[in-house]
Amino acid sequence: MERPQLVLASSSPRRVTLLAQVGVTPDALRPASIDETPKRGEMPRALVSRLARAKAEVARNQIANDRDLAGAYVLAADTVVAMGRKVLMKPAHIEEAMASLQLLSGRTHKVQTCVCLITPDDRVRTKIVDTRVRFRYINKAELESYIASREWRGKAGGYAIQRLAGCFVQRIIGSYTNVVGLPLTEVVALLNSEKFPIQYNWLKYAEVDRD
Repeated sequence: MERPQLVLASSSPRRVTLLAQVGVTPDALRPASIDETPKRGEMPRALVSRLARAKAEVARNQIANDRDLAGAYVLAADTVVAMGRKVLMKPAHIEEAMASLQLLSGRTHKVQTCVCLITPDDRVRTKIVDTRVRFRYINKAELESYIASREWRGKAGGYAIQRLAGCFVQRIIGSYTNVVGLPLTEVVALLNSEKFPIQYNWLKYAEVDRD
């Protein structure tokens, strides 16, 4: 019996890698190009919920007339870094990256991800996951070197915990993979609850080990 197909509404290498960690390879990537600008007064939790659902719906519409992907599950996610009510977006230039890291230095912030799943019968399921991350103090030399590395580009809050900025992290409370880009425990639970056979490929790992 073949497993149903899964479409990931993202082209993020991090999210693809995280899914592979639990034995899931998307059958197609359908990144959704949407306006991610927060609405006036919009709270971080409301923002990630709106954007994740919008991404999933755009991807669902993209495959609506694709026979090869008929009956596919659609998975989308959106992640923000927030300091209180302030959302730290992906820095557009060096000055924004510098300001973001200076704000995070020596303080605790929250990483919020909303995962949205659209089932083959068009039901929409969402789950929001919060992780608290505390940065140690980042000195001037470290900050300047980090900014010069250009690793902040395309990263919410200007950092990726699994890369250079991991050395700034003093403590996390909650899901580590959520900070990387996809909360695996919650994603697996969501897929399992909607009868997606998450363990379909697990026996293949045993076969590889025997080889």
